[in-house]
Amino acid sequence: MQDFHITATGHSLNYLPEYVAGEQGFFEDEGLRVTASVPRPWDIVLDDLRQGRAEAALGGIWVPSMYLGRATRFVPFAQIANRAPLALVGREPADKFLWSGMAGKTALMKGSNGASVGLYLKMMLREQGVDPKALNYVQDLDGAMLSELFVGGLGDYLVIDYPGALKLVADGPYTIVQAFPMTGGDIPWSVYYATEGADPAAQAGFCRALGRAMSWIRKNDSGDYADFLARTFPRLPVEVLVRVTREYVGCNMWTSPRINPEGYARWQQGLADGHLIAAPIPYDTLIDGSVAA
Repeated sequence: MQDFHITATGHSLNYLPEYVAGEQGFFEDEGLRVTASVPRPWDIVLDDLRQGRAEAALGGIWVPSMYLGRATRFVPFAQIANRAPLALVGREPADKFLWSGMAGKTALMKGSNGASVGLYLKMMLREQGVDPKALNYVQDLDGAMLSELFVGGLGDYLVIDYPGALKLVADGPYTIVQAFPMTGGDIPWSVYYATEGADPAAQAGFCRALGRAMSWIRKNDSGDYADFLARTFPRLPVEVLVRVTREYVGCNMWTSPRINPEGYARWQQGLADGHLIAAPIPYDTLIDGSVAA
């Protein structure tokens, strides 16, 4: 068995194929002993890669995009989440929501675990014809803190993870005005990346196992493995886990380990508009597409 350690920026339901691949023995079938850790603060994942403590990092593609040509070269080689697992929670009825109506309002969005949430919301605003500068933002804070303050009356909108949004609206007078996994379109939200010179054979085996897990999830109803979901995500109610997994399958959250070129181009424009990169980076300039292929 070859050791393959993943240093991840979180432990989330949208990473389900990785956990299923471990549970079902798909990694072992490829001769890989896969382990994972979630360091705090999250940017320790970069040191883990540089210092050889991990074979891959799991997180946002904005990191290797931003680092390209500026510091360490990080190479994305596989995708796990094809949709943003976020929701926009508001105080008005969902059927009364208008993107244009967000102008002049205040949106709360976490920034303590990276830049993705803010970049994504502002990309969605631009795509809907709303100038992001027309809104006020409270960010750079922890998501749990912002959720608590939103419940206490701060702000008009809250961007949080979709499972958390379902729990929030079940407990209070709020609504999910946009469930981004279903309405937000394709985007390579979470990818695996490594330093240059990583073992392509091990990466290819990892991708094969990940692809098998994605197929397994699509073929098996989440209610049939609810116990596994409950063990893997003990902080969420099992009924929420079963529901969200079904919805993620239905909206193509998990499609292929291959990084989606169309979603990639869209997200690159969002990163450029957010000033993380000077201009969208061509796919083959950043991505090693040979591994997943």
